[in-house]
Amino acid sequence: MSLRGASVLRTVAAASLLLAPLSGAAAASSIEGLWRTDDGKAVVRIAACGQRMCGTIARVLDTIPDVPTTDVNNPDPNRRNRPLVGLQILSGFTGGPSEWTGGQAYDPKSGSSYKSSLRLNADGSLRVTGCVLFVCRSKRWTRAG
Repeated sequence: MSLRGASVLRTVAAASLLLAPLSGAAAASSIEGLWRTDDGKAVVRIAACGQRMCGTIARVLDTIPDVPTTDVNNPDPNRRNRPLVGLQILSGFTGGPSEWTGGQAYDPKSGSSYKSSLRLNADGSLRVTGCVLFVCRSKRWTRAG
């Protein structure tokens, strides 16, 4: 290898080392990934669904004996046997990089759906807001390991 070729390789290697922390920061500034719900009872995976963002239950952490494993509170009796793990509870969000709007949030505890928005907070947590008419309520989710 020529001296010039070795110099180019060193430059490329140095640049990749400098950019590696930036790619981690970019990932941390995205809503994609695993999130622990505010009550600590589930982990939700948020990822792209086509051109929009969606969230599905990845794990149920609540292990007390009477916790349902299916969508028992769904208003549609035909959907009450769906497993909670894999259930889509966030759908239709657009926007970014720090705020996503126009989505729906489904609460399997109540069987209700809400107009919803997502906002990435400065501390890395996620504000999940659900609204019925003009009444809105927000929850703070944290990243799950």
